[in-house]
Amino acid sequence: MAWLATLEIDYAVSHGKSVVHHRHDGPLRVLRSLYPEGAAVCHNVLVHPPGGLVGGDTLDIRAHVQAGAHALVTTPGATRFYRAEGAAAVQQTRLALDAGARMEWLPLETIAYSGCEAHNRLRLELAPGAEMIGWDLTALGLPNAGLPFLAGRYTQHLEIPGIWLEHGTLAADDTLLMDGALGLAGQRCFASLFFVAGSPIARERRETALERTRELIEAHPLAARCGVTSPHDQVIVLRALAPVVEPAMQLWQQVWRLWRAHFWDLPAVAPRIWSM
Repeated sequence: MAWLATLEIDYAVSHGKSVVHHRHDGPLRVLRSLYPEGAAVCHNVLVHPPGGLVGGDTLDIRAHVQAGAHALVTTPGATRFYRAEGAAAVQQTRLALDAGARMEWLPLETIAYSGCEAHNRLRLELAPGAEMIGWDLTALGLPNAGLPFLAGRYTQHLEIPGIWLEHGTLAADDTLLMDGALGLAGQRCFASLFFVAGSPIARERRETALERTRELIEAHPLAARCGVTSPHDQVIVLRALAPVVEPAMQLWQQVWRLWRAHFWDLPAVAPRIWSM
């Protein structure tokens, strides 16, 4: 039986504290709020008890961050797209930020198992003055566990309406894309980390972020397959290819710490779930 799970999350400021209200339908939950860095930033973990999606399943996540609130959202484990029989499995996420809101969207990786038919969609809507840090890491199969991505398709859609759009499908049998020098070059993890603003990012602020990020990249083993750019004056994007998730996640967390300090003058207080 296919699952349809929906989750609506709303963050607001109440008496100087970022608080969350949520409602769900189906197997998708928000764990209790944590405040490891004080009342201003609300940390939440999203949980999907079934642990993965099969053909016909849909996860629909909608988050709204009101003015002045700051939300940090992560997950306790990977999102898994398993082998599909017929219909596609879909995860669609819409994040909307009001003026002056901040959000950190930091889920653990997505794993596309061989034989899956998967659609992963992320839409970001930021009002002027809103800012967010987010990432997406995808593993095609688990080659180190003897589970390579030999069949199936994975479609990814990342969108900031009117500003940035990426849409593409990776098919396991497309050897030119999967293994060619202009495609994944044999790598099976691809990742994006982005800082997005609802207003143009001041040039000096943007250029300093790019410079410091490049310095950090140069010292990392993924340097040859990693690059940071600003395709629009409201977006900074870091991309990498890696053989597996772990080195990309390590770098992403380093850059997250850097960007948090640079853009918001905040220390890096990692979600507690990351150390469990």
